[in-house]
Order: sequence, then structure tokens, then C-alpha cells
Amino acid sequence: MRISFLLHNGYHIGGTIRTTFTLAQELAERHEVEIVSVFRHRDEPILGVPAGVTLRHLVDLRKKSAGYDGEHPDFARPARVFPRGDGRWKQYSALTDARIGEYLSTVEADVLVATRPGLNVQLAKQARRGPVLVGQEHLILDSHSYRLRREIGHQYALLDAVTTVTEADARSYRKLALPGVRIDAVPNSVPAPSVPPADATAKIVVAAGRLTPVKRYDVLIDAFAEVAAARPDWKLRIYGTGDASDNLRTALARQIERRGLGENVFLMGTANPMEPEWAKGSLAAVTSRQESFGMTIVEAMRCGLPVVSTDCPHGPREIIEDGVDGRLVPVDDVAAIARALLELINDDELRAKTARAALAASERFDPARIAVRHEEIWSALVARGASARTHGRVGEALHRGVGTVVDVVYTLKAKAGVLVRRFR
Repeated sequence: MRISFLLHNGYHIGGTIRTTFTLAQELAERHEVEIVSVFRHRDEPILGVPAGVTLRHLVDLRKKSAGYDGEHPDFARPARVFPRGDGRWKQYSALTDARIGEYLSTVEADVLVATRPGLNVQLAKQARRGPVLVGQEHLILDSHSYRLRREIGHQYALLDAVTTVTEADARSYRKLALPGVRIDAVPNSVPAPSVPPADATAKIVVAAGRLTPVKRYDVLIDAFAEVAAARPDWKLRIYGTGDASDNLRTALARQIERRGLGENVFLMGTANPMEPEWAKGSLAAVTSRQESFGMTIVEAMRCGLPVVSTDCPHGPREIIEDGVDGRLVPVDDVAAIARALLELINDDELRAKTARAALAASERFDPARIAVRHEEIWSALVARGASARTHGRVGEALHRGVGTVVDVVYTLKAKAGVLVRRFR
């Protein structure tokens, strides 16, 4: 198959980028695979180009590049196709509308895969007839704005498939009643680490992820104050940075100082790769209020660390078997987090046993296994033949520059299965 992924910015770093690169590289062993990045802001991608995969971009944000697009007149005009409800809308423009539309209307592929809601909507609106259209959800349907959820319910009916990273989120999508759209849960994949697994003897708890309020590192620090009071020989290392993270980092540093944890809790900044840092620990901790999946949980388990995680929506419960390969605790419950950590800290045999179980359980997230699941879905859709849906007519109109088209409204008549276009 010829497979083309549409990604927001493949030159940056983040969970969606990492899992797309991992999947693309695995698929490239058997298929022709490309990743199309809407934006390019640096010469080389932070994660490197996946082996066997072609990486190209649509809009060049490198000011010193001969192809710099920041001064293009359409770059300053707001996007009309990319939906306003997507949190990245302000980064998109009339220029991205046109460039994405041109790509979707001309690309020769059997399967087109978009990787965020706004791009999924654009895929539905602008792709030509023929390729299988797949929208991937790497976040959570219920976490999107009301405006975006309306757009999703309206436009995703033009897709052939939607894949989520958890079964819980797949159930939410099935409630949208998208007739004829296949909805499957396929978790993210994590490669086997390049370092030996942790040996469960280091007196270190590791946490990693973006420094954002939803991760509740403040709760983790409070919980570790109880751990340190009982076991002052143990340390907590928190890895991560994030957008506007300086204020949060300062607040966390002050909290560490206020709790007298300067010798026990450390803000480590970012680490790439993270695998060697996981392997230096014996336990991992996740205290998020919400996780769309829980990549760090799988990454830690693949390095042989059992994880104490909050039982938050949606991913941890689908990754961790409580009491077997990790622990699940209530969200924001400082005492429960501390108890779960101390249970494993104080029992070397139990910690080693749980670590072995975590390492074995994490193999189900191996890229080869996850790629096969995607292949099965896509192959079935390709074999079914071109969708009866009216793909691409909007994209063709926009690509021709039909200025009279102010908006395109799709009304799906569920009973008749007829797609009606209204131009106003």
C-alpha cells in the first residue's frame, strides 16, 4: 500500500509525532510511506527522519530558508477550512488551507491518515475521491470544545475510519452515530528500549511528561513528601518541559523548597532519549488528572518499571493491571499515591515481581504488533473499494480558487444516506 500521514509539525517533538514516526517506520518495511508535515520550523526534525520514510512539508517557517512562507500574503489571512474549534487554529491560515487542499487533491496514495481533529476535518472536506480516509484521534473526544465536537460529528461522516488510542474513547465516538464509518481502538506503540531494563534496585522514582497543570506534579511532590518522611533514602526525578512551563517550573521548585525536599525531589528538565533515564529508576509515577493514552506509562513499563498511576480518563486502566504490573489510585489523592509508592518501595521482592510483570505486559505495545492492527483495518477498507462518499469536491473547488464559495455546509441525511451540499 501507499500510505501518507498528514501531521501538524513533524519537525517538533511530542507524543503524536513520536508515535506517528514509530508507526511509519514499521510500516515502511512493507509499504511505501510518507509523512507530510504542515509546518517546518527547523532544518532537521528533532526525532530524525524514520528509516525508509519520506518526510516533506507544506509551509516553511524557517526565516533563513529560500522557501520561507511567513511573508506570503495568505499566511496572514485566517483559515476557513481548518476548523476554529481546534486549539491550533490560530497557527493555520488561508495559505495552509490552500497547501493542504492541493496536497489532498493530488497525492497518489491508497490510504490517507490525518493525525489531529482539525486535520481530520480538513481531510474530510478536501480529499479527492479514491483513497481510504482515516482520521486518528490522539486526544479525547470529550476534551474537545463544543464547537469542535459539532464539527467532528458533522464532518467525520465523510471519513472511512476513525481510530482512537483507547477503547473508552472509541465508545464515545460510536455514540456520535457516524453511519458507515469504521471506528476502532488501536493503542500507540512504543519500541523496545535500546538499553537493558531497570534492575529494580535503584532507590529512584521517575516521572516524565510535559510540565502542564493536567499532569499534577504538585500532587506528586506532596505525595513524595510522605514517601521521603518514611524513606529519606529514596529520590524522585521529574523530567519534562512544555509550552509556558517556566511559571509552573518555578512554582514546583518553590513547592519543593517549601516542603524541605531539596535532597529528595529534582526537576531534571528534558531528556532525549528518555530510555536511559527510565532505566536508572525502579518505579515510575503518573499523577495526571487526564491522559488521552499514557505513553509515558508504556515507556516506563518497556524499561522494566512498574507504574503507580492515577486511574484517570482514559488510558491508564487499559494499560495497567492493578496489583499485577502496577498500581491504580484515585485522582488527586495524595495519601493513596504515597501508600502505593511505599508499598512497592518497602517490599523489594514485590517490586521486582511487579517490574517483571510490567516488562512482559508492555510487549503488546510493540510497533510490529500495533502496525499489523492498522494494516488489517486499512487493507479491509482498501479491498472494499472507493467509498461511496463524495470525497474531494470541496477541495477541488477551493484548489481552483472559487472565491464565491464562502462556506460549505454538509448535511448528512441518515436515513437516505445522501450527502447534500449547500453553498451560501
